[in-house]
Amino acid sequence: MPLVAARRAVRETVSGLPREFWWLWTSTLVNRLGAFVATFMALYLTLDRGYSASYAGLVASLHGLGGVVSSLAGGVMADRLGRRPTLLVAQVSTALSVALLGFVRDPVAIAAVAFLVGAASNASRPAVQAMMADIVRPEDRVRAFSLNYWAINLGFAVSSMAAGFIAEVSYRAGFLLEAGMTLTCAILVFLKLPESRPESGTAVGTAGGASDAVGLGTVVRDGRFMGVVGLSFLVALIFQQGSVGLPVAMGAAGFTPADYGLAIAVNGVLIVALQIPVTRFIEHRDPGRLLVVSSVLAGYGFGLTAFAGSIGVFALTVCVWTLAEIVNAPTQTGVVVRLSPAQGRGRYQGMYTMSWSVAALVAPLMSGVVIDRWGAEWLWGLCAVIGTVAGVGYWALMRRMPGVGGGPDSTQPDGTGAEGTGAGSQGAGADVEGAGSQGAGNAGAVVSATAIGKATAVGEQVPGGQVPGGQVPGEPVLERPVPENPIPGSPIAGSPIAGQHVSGEQVSGKTVGSV
Repeated sequence: MPLVAARRAVRETVSGLPREFWWLWTSTLVNRLGAFVATFMALYLTLDRGYSASYAGLVASLHGLGGVVSSLAGGVMADRLGRRPTLLVAQVSTALSVALLGFVRDPVAIAAVAFLVGAASNASRPAVQAMMADIVRPEDRVRAFSLNYWAINLGFAVSSMAAGFIAEVSYRAGFLLEAGMTLTCAILVFLKLPESRPESGTAVGTAGGASDAVGLGTVVRDGRFMGVVGLSFLVALIFQQGSVGLPVAMGAAGFTPADYGLAIAVNGVLIVALQIPVTRFIEHRDPGRLLVVSSVLAGYGFGLTAFAGSIGVFALTVCVWTLAEIVNAPTQTGVVVRLSPAQGRGRYQGMYTMSWSVAALVAPLMSGVVIDRWGAEWLWGLCAVIGTVAGVGYWALMRRMPGVGGGPDSTQPDGTGAEGTGAGSQGAGADVEGAGSQGAGNAGAVVSATAIGKATAVGEQVPGGQVPGGQVPGEPVLERPVPENPIPGSPIAGSPIAGQHVSGEQVSGKTVGSV
């Protein structure tokens, strides 16, 4: 019976997702299976090339700086050019720059190419996340993001073990292998993935289309979203300590690199083993509470490291903050999608990705300064404080966010509600926030209204309802014009969906929650 239950759980977890998602998932897995540069860059520069640790740190910083720059650029490209062209350009550029890195010898050239590798590899992330949000129904996104995160960690775990054997033979072979597998991802994108970007000009009654109205300035002025970005930066600072602060602290305590490898391996094993069952547990729960709990759990998970004196206790602390990571990653990415207008998902995802890239730059400096001046115990105490601050921040932010926290969740599987994102006004259109739909036949409709009296209904379907006008349940997002009507208040007077609340951005009918 347990085997039958396990099979049923796996089948329910992977069922119902579109074929395009699985090609995107396969592309992610192949890409992470070939990840070599990020894992062994420091060893390559110090052991194989004979450079100093300071130079290796400089190159790693430039690699991270490239990721910071390209996060926003990749998001803008995903909105302007499309998800598919952005993925093709980013992955082909990554393959070429990684291959080149295996052949350059001049220190300045290595640093420059490392910057290009970081920029090219990070540029694809906003496009991947935006495409996933485009092609997956809102009620399935938490599963989709979790499965994608699971693929990332599975690929990384396998590639880390394989890279050790490859490095003993030839570092250059590792670079070329990663370049080849990244190029394979580009081919998969070209052959199997259609463009998923919502059509511009249909959601906003302007000649320029909605994508022109959602600029980086729009993102920055979106206070609630930037609050999520700031809190994600704090959480990222904590999780980064697993790869920067933890090995330094264990080394200072007399543990060997092999001891650290054994302890940190628990992280990958738990994610691969628990990501899917934990996702089933959290899928329909309040994302606000999940973010509060995961932030506090992450902070105190690392805080417990101050009391670790053996490999077993270190591994136990890794278990605690890994559980927080499993819950936080898909939930936080899903909240970002909910706050992002469909026409600006690339830019919003780019800003969110940048918060993690900046954390990757700040975390090593933070851990080094704290450990050198006050000791590792202070670093772990600081992690607990940051986790508490992030948890309180999420609690304060989410309780004021329609459909996310503070009251009945608007996205229960019975399809009785719709959530208002209220991401801010776009261009000339002032938005009217609201959550909920009145009438079972209208559940899941998405409405975007502008000041000139035009609206667009986006058929993001949820169980128990159907978009007026014949939208077929389970169909991908479909946009259609709604006759012009004045907006005397919240509802669109005289329209087929009169009585439903309107948001100037997007209303979706499901909690989403990975990346």
